[in-house]
Amino acid sequence: MSTTKSWRDRLAGYPHLPNVKEIPTPMRKRHGEGTIATPSPREVEEAMRGVPEGRLATVLGIGEDIAARHRTTIGCTVTTAIFAHMIAHAAEEAIPAEARTPYWRTLKIGGELNSKYPGGIDAQMSKLEAEGHTVVQRGKRYFVEDFAKKLARAR
Repeated sequence: MSTTKSWRDRLAGYPHLPNVKEIPTPMRKRHGEGTIATPSPREVEEAMRGVPEGRLATVLGIGEDIAARHRTTIGCTVTTAIFAHMIAHAAEEAIPAEARTPYWRTLKIGGELNSKYPGGIDAQMSKLEAEGHTVVQRGKRYFVEDFAKKLARAR
């Protein structure tokens, strides 16, 4: 029997989140004074599940929505991106498939596809194109064309 935790079990390992604290000193040069919200995996997954077919979200946008929900200056996009990665892998473990979070609709900053999602760029591109999006290559990176026009509204 495998001793490796499932992705869902890994996501459950953050009972202390969400939390709000002062923006750490090293981050103040960029973000200024204020507070930062670190989301829980559940909050990130709810945001990702809320993106309907044909629409998109970004890690930055989810972080901004979390900041607004917690009435903080900023949301932690690093933690949001880490949880988005974990949620994508947990979704691929989900049975039945209909219960899967549509993680492929959540992009990196600037509308970039995420190579760390299950199946890499090719799998995410395939799912996005099946929903009517156009993916373009810029150098070695891939982006959804006109992604900003397709962003889902925050709930």
